[in-house]
Amino acid sequence: MLRVVVCVSGGGTNLQALIDGVRNGKIRNTEITGVISNNPCAYAMKRAENAGIPSFCISPKDYEKRVDFNQALLDKLDELQPDLIVLAGFLVILPKELIQQYRNRIINIHPSLIPSFCGTGYYGLKVHEAALARGVKVTGATVHYVDEGTDTGEIILQKAVEVLPEDTPEILQRRVMEQAEWVILPGAVDAIAMKQGN
Repeated sequence: MLRVVVCVSGGGTNLQALIDGVRNGKIRNTEITGVISNNPCAYAMKRAENAGIPSFCISPKDYEKRVDFNQALLDKLDELQPDLIVLAGFLVILPKELIQQYRNRIINIHPSLIPSFCGTGYYGLKVHEAALARGVKVTGATVHYVDEGTDTGEIILQKAVEVLPEDTPEILQRRVMEQAEWVILPGAVDAIAMKQGN
């Protein structure tokens, strides 16, 4: 059984896609054993509660030094003993020690077709604003392994989404979530779980 911890910062729609995927059998051999948020007001925490998943808030604002926050985050992950850490809209730069300790066991969902519109500064609506400003006809989402760079780890899955003439950043964001993110993130977790099970 793949033990998954999901890290979130906001509404938790990708977390919900994972919860639903485990429940409906699209994600096999997997248990979500914890949810960690850096934001005490994140609705994702409520989603975890509703699903009976233990959730924890570890906020940088609660620590005088970043190094103390980093250690608290690492300590909590070590306590939860995940086989896989899923960053699902987690707006925190992971400390190198965490990446090294969990090498090839951290994945992230990014709302573009990497290598387009990725790297420092490209997150959330900013990705879709940039795509529309550049006039691209196709965008999408990518699931990738996390390394020390920003959106530079090995790509696991990608899915393209059409950009329509009437799109606003908000409309495009919703379509990318529905047609790509909520499909490939559960797909990637299922593939990792099944590979581990063999």
